[in-house]
Amino acid sequence: MNRQTIIERLKARPEPAVLVLGGGINGISVFRELALNGVDVVLAEKSDYCSGASGALSRMVHGGLRYLENGEFKLVRESLLERDLLLANAPHYVRPLPTTVPIFGVFSGLTSGALRFLGLSRRQGRRGAVLIKLGLSLYDLFTAGRRALPAHAFHGRARTRKLFPALNPGARASATYYDAWVSRPERLALEMLAEGVAAGGVALNHVQVSQDGSALTLRDSIDGAAITLRPRLVINATGGWIDLTNAAIGAKAPTLMGGTMGSHLIVDNAALYQALDGQMIYYENEDGRICIAFPYLGKVLVGSTDMRIDDPDTAIASPAEQDYILASLAQVFPGIIIAPEEIVFRFAGVRPLPASAAAVTGRIPRDHFCEMIEDEPPVLCMIGGKWTTFRSFGALAADTAMDQLGVFRHVDTASLAIGGGRDFPDDTQSWIADLAARTGLPVPRIAALLDRYGTRAAEIAPHVGADADIAGHSAAELSHLIAHEQVETLADLLIRRTTIAITGDLSLAVIDRGLELLSAARGWTAARAASERQSFLDLLATRHGLSAKTLSRRDQRTPA
Repeated sequence: MNRQTIIERLKARPEPAVLVLGGGINGISVFRELALNGVDVVLAEKSDYCSGASGALSRMVHGGLRYLENGEFKLVRESLLERDLLLANAPHYVRPLPTTVPIFGVFSGLTSGALRFLGLSRRQGRRGAVLIKLGLSLYDLFTAGRRALPAHAFHGRARTRKLFPALNPGARASATYYDAWVSRPERLALEMLAEGVAAGGVALNHVQVSQDGSALTLRDSIDGAAITLRPRLVINATGGWIDLTNAAIGAKAPTLMGGTMGSHLIVDNAALYQALDGQMIYYENEDGRICIAFPYLGKVLVGSTDMRIDDPDTAIASPAEQDYILASLAQVFPGIIIAPEEIVFRFAGVRPLPASAAAVTGRIPRDHFCEMIEDEPPVLCMIGGKWTTFRSFGALAADTAMDQLGVFRHVDTASLAIGGGRDFPDDTQSWIADLAARTGLPVPRIAALLDRYGTRAAEIAPHVGADADIAGHSAAELSHLIAHEQVETLADLLIRRTTIAITGDLSLAVIDRGLELLSAARGWTAARAASERQSFLDLLATRHGLSAKTLSRRDQRTPA
């Protein structure tokens, strides 16, 4: 369905039951829940799907081990359940992640942890073996009835040194437990969006919302077209932008949000990749801030920071934050030096946390809830939340909305496979060989498609061709994404529909090939194409630490 058809559909149904504002993971989740349950629902996103916090996550799917210190036991239980459901429902993108915690003390952190738990102290401090053992025992207890992943194990100094020779020799012990990671969060969201659209929902990106008397106007940022809607209920799922969105639609509400910014680096360093040995290292900086490093699509993801931010549009991974992350990493792997050119991508996002007076960001609750603003129309605000719990949060918001509308749920998504996770094979090698034989495509090409699209690779393979000369993608594959996934900008294509940017495979030649395909599909003039190219280069330099000079150097070492 092309953009004009979507706009015509919106104009033909100006009074939907629900208008969801925000195309991040929570907005898409509630959109899918409502559409699958027969509700007339529209979703509008001001930029692109998952272009905010939902595309800037740590790529972890986890229970939130450190939330136990805040007494958020319900959230941890819920997160662990949702983690296990995602492992079952989205096995093409969500996979187990063995995680090791280096331990530098035995009893350290007990007093400060207890005081933080009681709200009597704001001081952060390193956690010792006893405190870590307590937390991991609770972690295991919460999943005892459905052991989807192995229980935790402790290792002494000698075993720790053998497992991780490059680890700081000051580590007295370590503990290994399991969580999960998500390889392509934006694609998982797009699959859920497609399921909502297939069920009758309508979704459009790159539209700005504003109040227009008793109605709301969606203005298309691409061609300026205006669409007037009068929904019975609005769901504000814009995360860190909730207060700004309420102001834009005239909703009378107090300040609801108080987000914090987290920055991450993608590092291409062979020594670090090998030192991790397929695991995540979950460690503490000297200030008590939790940091992570784990293998991610052939590189290493390292993060993160946690700083208050007032304007989510200003969330940028600055050089100072990069220095902080690298300094913390050096404490854990002191013999590994990260050169500036080995940082192939950096990104930052705003955690959509509720407004809080907490002086320490780690004390701000990570749970989620809904706040109803009795207005005309009523506005349901989705406050807080974390990526792991998007399904349960979407279900909560959908149930609240359906109660408001007098609609009953008939589809439960808890055990519903997502997109390419449906019928995912236990024996992937046989599945790949079979599809390669049926399509005539090389086995490595089919393996790459299975990794990118799950079992949907069977639908996509006939349209993508054997060549993969654009950062591991073919021109036909990228053209397929442009034609079917509402791609309107280079960032949509190269940052969110694919992992080309985040894995360090972006170069000027790749950008120009992508621009050529997008320009042809959209009928752009030379001036429009040049403007888009410059806008994308500015975005990369400002938000992702990639200058045109760096991108040009990549062309000299790798073909497009």
